[in-house]
Parts: sequence; structure tokens; C-alpha cells
Amino acid sequence: MHSRPDRELVEAVLARRPEAFERLIRQYQGLCWHIVQRMVRNPEDARELCQDTFLRVHLCLHQYRFDCPLKSWIGRVAYTIALRHLEHKRIPLAEYAGDGDDNRTIENICDNFDLEAAYTKDETAMLLRAAIESLPPLQRMLLTLHHLEEIPIPEIARITGLATGTIKSHLFRSRLRLRGVLDAQKGAPT
Repeated sequence: MHSRPDRELVEAVLARRPEAFERLIRQYQGLCWHIVQRMVRNPEDARELCQDTFLRVHLCLHQYRFDCPLKSWIGRVAYTIALRHLEHKRIPLAEYAGDGDDNRTIENICDNFDLEAAYTKDETAMLLRAAIESLPPLQRMLLTLHHLEEIPIPEIARITGLATGTIKSHLFRSRLRLRGVLDAQKGAPT
């Protein structure tokens, strides 16, 4: 389940080879920033939490067992640190519909809505960005990891520890909310 480059990088860091840990940071700082920033949104907090993430990675790398990709393991550390930060600040992670009506269409996860195409169109880009930023932290992070970073749902499940069905449910609700915002802007019925 591990790749040779992952093993070589981890072994180099653990052997304290010069610049090995800096290489690890360079390789995974984008993923770390994406997860943390999408959850906490405050740039100062995000920078501090990313530093905390790599400090934790450095301290705990000897515990990594190569049972998942290094990317997933580091993503999980970043997610856990951001999650704890939000819990400490008592910021709700997600909105829940509570009525159960989403379950009938939850498996139709693609439902002909192309987030990336909508995100790049000039006339809707600013509106869509604002709508994405208005999502609760967990839904915002899951949506952008899956649709913009193109990380598959099973990989997101490894990072977050959430069940794939839970991730699909959050993605469905997020896309439904974004579609409502875009349809309202266009004057179409929702």
C-alpha cells in the first residue's frame, strides 16, 4: 500500500539526513495548507496550525507504518489538528439537514453539476467562491478536496476518518447548496 518514494523519504527523515524533512514539508505543505485553511479560514491560525502539523509529523513519523500513503497520513494529522482547533473554538463543523430526504439521491453524487467548470466561469466565479466560503468548515474542506484538488473519496476517507457515505452526504448537501445559490443568481427555479 505504500510507495517506494514514501518509504525512502520517511527513512531519510528518520535517519536525519540533511534536508530530508524540508523535502517532506515542501512535498506536502500544499495539502496541509489546503486542509487547514479550508477548515479554519483564518490565515494566521492556518499558518500556526500547519506548523503544528509538521511538528507533530516530525515527532510522530516513527509511528507511521506504511499502511496507507504518506499523503493520507499527513493529511490525517492536518485534519485532526484543524478539527481540534475548531472544537476548542466551539465552531460547528457541518450543517445537518435532519429531515433525511437527501438519502434518496445521495448515491447520484455527480448529478450533472460540474463544480470546476462553474468555478472558472467569470460571471459566477466570485459568487461561487463566496458560496464555498460560506459552507461550514468540514463541508468546505471536503468539497474542495474532492472537486478542486481531485482527491478521490476513499483517500478523503483515509485522511478524515469519515465513512465514505458520510463524505458523499456532505458533498451532496454542499453541491445542493451551491446549486441553489447559482440558480438563484441566474433567476432559475431552485
